[in-house]
Order: sequence, then C-alpha cells, then structure tokens
Amino acid sequence: MSSVLLGEILAATMFLGVIGVLLLGFPVAFSLAGTALLFGTAGMFLGIFDPSNFGSLANRYIGTMSNEVLVAVPLFVFMGVMLERTGIAEALLTTMGKLFGNLRGGLGISVILVGALLAASTGVVGATVVTMGLISLPAMLRAGYDPKLASGVICASGTLGQIIPPSTVLIFMGDMLSGINAQVQMAKGNFAPEPVSVGALFAGAFIPGLVLVTLYIGWMIFKAITNPQSCPATPVPAEEKRHLWREVLVALVPALALIVAVLGSILGGIATPTEAASVGSVGAIALAAAKRRFTFSVLKQAVVATATMTSMIFIILFGAAVFSIVFRLMGGDNLVHAFLSNMPGGAIGATIIVVLIMFVLGFILDTFEIIFIVIPITAPILLTLGVDPIWLGVAVGVTLQTSFLTPPFGFSLFYLRGVAPSRVTTMMIYRGVGPFVALQLMAIGVLFLWPDLATWLPRLLYR
Repeated sequence: MSSVLLGEILAATMFLGVIGVLLLGFPVAFSLAGTALLFGTAGMFLGIFDPSNFGSLANRYIGTMSNEVLVAVPLFVFMGVMLERTGIAEALLTTMGKLFGNLRGGLGISVILVGALLAASTGVVGATVVTMGLISLPAMLRAGYDPKLASGVICASGTLGQIIPPSTVLIFMGDMLSGINAQVQMAKGNFAPEPVSVGALFAGAFIPGLVLVTLYIGWMIFKAITNPQSCPATPVPAEEKRHLWREVLVALVPALALIVAVLGSILGGIATPTEAASVGSVGAIALAAAKRRFTFSVLKQAVVATATMTSMIFIILFGAAVFSIVFRLMGGDNLVHAFLSNMPGGAIGATIIVVLIMFVLGFILDTFEIIFIVIPITAPILLTLGVDPIWLGVAVGVTLQTSFLTPPFGFSLFYLRGVAPSRVTTMMIYRGVGPFVALQLMAIGVLFLWPDLATWLPRLLYR
C-alpha cells in the first residue's frame, strides 16, 4: 500500500474518530487536539507525517490572538451579556405581547419579532432563549397555546442570533473565508484578490435572516388559520391599551438605537465590526446605567461570563488548528478534493453535499465545532470550483443554525428545558422544533435558487 493511500485512510479514520470521541462526551478542544496528536504519532511511525510540521502552530496561534477582527468576538459577547441585565428583552416581550395579543397567534408573532430584534442587538442565543422561556412560555401556556408550538417558536426565534448580524459565528467564518479565498485566488494567479470582509458577510446574511423571520411568522399565521386552538388570542384590557403605544416606544427605542449604532455603522461602512462592537459595548453599559442597573456586581458578572464564553470558543479554535494540520498533511485535503470534484452537478452538487454533511453533524456537534473542523477542509475546494465565498458563508450560517435546534443535542433545546415547567416535556420540545427545522431547510433551498439574496447587498455596499 502506497504512503499516499495510507495517509488518506488515516485522515479519513481520524475525521470519523474525532466525531466518535466527541459523542463519548470528552471536551471538544482536547478531543480535536488529542485525536490529531494520536493519529499524527501513528503517521510518524509509518513515515507519512513529519512532527516538525507542528512548528507552524506557534505562528498560527499568535496570528489568531493578534487578529484585530476577532477582537470583536469578546466585545459582542460582552454587549449581549450586559444587555441581558438591562431588562430590554423583558420590556420588549411584555409590550410586543400586548401589541399583538388581540390576534390569534399574536403572542407567537411577538416572540419571533423580539427574537429578531435581540439577535440584531445582542446575538447571544443562550441568553435570548432563556429570557423568552422564562417570560413568554408561561404567558403562552396560560393563554392556551399548544406547548409544542410555544416551545418551537421560542427555540427557533432564539437561534436567529446565529445568522442575523452581529453574529460571532459569522465573524469567525468571515475571517476564515477571507484567508482561504486569498490563497485560492493567488493559486489561480490573481495576486490582488478582493478581501472577504466580516462586514460583507454581515451584509450577505441580513436579507436571508429577514427571510427566516418571514417564514417563521408565516408558519404562525398558518397555524392561526388552520388550527386556531393551538394559538388563541389574548385580549388586552382596555385600561392597558391607553398607554400601550408609549410602552412600545419606550421598549423599542433603546433596542433600535443600539441596532442602528452597531449594525448600521458596519453596513454603512462607517466602522469596522471591531469598532462597532466597541460602540455596542459602551452603549450596553450606558443603557444599563440609564435603567439604574449598572453596578460593580453586574459588571463583574458580565466580564466573567464574557471571559468564560470567549475562552471556550478560542480554545476550540486552537484545538481545531492542530486537527487541520494533521488532516491536511496526511493527505486528507486531497481526498476531500477528489471526492467533491467528482460530485455530479459540479460546484452546486459539491456544495449540496457539504451542506448536507454539516446539517447531519448539527445533530451531534455544536456550531463552532463544525465550522472549525469542516470549513478549513471543504472551503478551499468549493472556492476553487467557483463558489462565491460570501454566499458560501451565508449558506453555511443558515445551515448551522439548525445545530441549535436539532435533537438530541441542540443547545436551544437544553436552554429551554432548563427553564420550562414540568408540564412541558422534553419530547414536546423536540416535536415543537420540527416544523422550524423544516422552515430552515426551506430557507437553504431558497438560497440555492436565488443566490442573489446573499450576494446583492454586499455587492451594493462593498464592491
């Protein structure tokens, strides 16, 4: 057996092995690095892997830590955690629920709209799902909503932070795709490739995010028409209606102001994502102070939560770097290239296969685990085949949003399970998210049919 074939077999076995190790419950970062070191050692004894290649890890780690774009990640996380303590989510859910309460399905529509607003101002999925689960789920159950429908709409709306900017997933994908696209273009002889900026990826994800919101609202309207008992109206008392619009404005203005300051400045080319994240963090502190909730204790909690979440993400990234080096140098990239290049349908067929693989992995792995493993392996081949990097990043983002929803390991399901009353069973939550997973698959199909949904706005603003 030739060394090339043996290396490709080891690379394929390593990919399957790391998924198996993760399923056993071992920590992600150490699973990635440990499995890679194990197979790298085996490859060294077989003479197909040179351990001196690990010397490049130091430069990669230093490059990651000094990357100005990635500084936006902890800043956006801090902004989201701080906003969680300002009461914006509670005020939005309460007032929007009153605004739409007179309509069948109105509470569900209000949850979707609030989820979109929180996604555009915080982007923290866990905090959004927990907040809406604590406030909206009891209200929906009291109103007579089907527990499955109520659970599904809360979980799905909470995950909008994965695709609607600002999104930490899009920041990492933008950074990775920018480097990969530069390498691919230079290999083709283009030594001045157009950069794939995070801002352009944000712009690309904006319209597909609105499409998802529209699909969710459309499903609620469909349920209200075909099965009104599952989502009855909740009339607002007359005395509360008199001041309703004032309450709505008071709740909406802070969130909209933050969205304009952060997202508007990025899309308008006024600020980079990192600069906008800094403005957002300061704005979140200002909002907390305006509501008289800014204390040293709150600041400490926000800083600790930010450090914990950011450390978790970056240590997974570092572990994935070890994995990608071993996989690539043992011939895994050649194996993937041959596999995807021979797919029927060319670039579209190869992209569909990658999206399907990511969708399946979403049942068992977290979003960051998937992008750190799969993107470095598959994106170079797809970009070489002519796939637009912005479109690819958005399509992957919409696909990976399902990893928060798909049983058995969808994180949104766990977040809601932790705050839901005992009458809402785990199986109800699992069944409730099913239609919303189908809607997301529909959104992916729409992206394939009309790629301009993801590429028109970036072309308008950045090219």
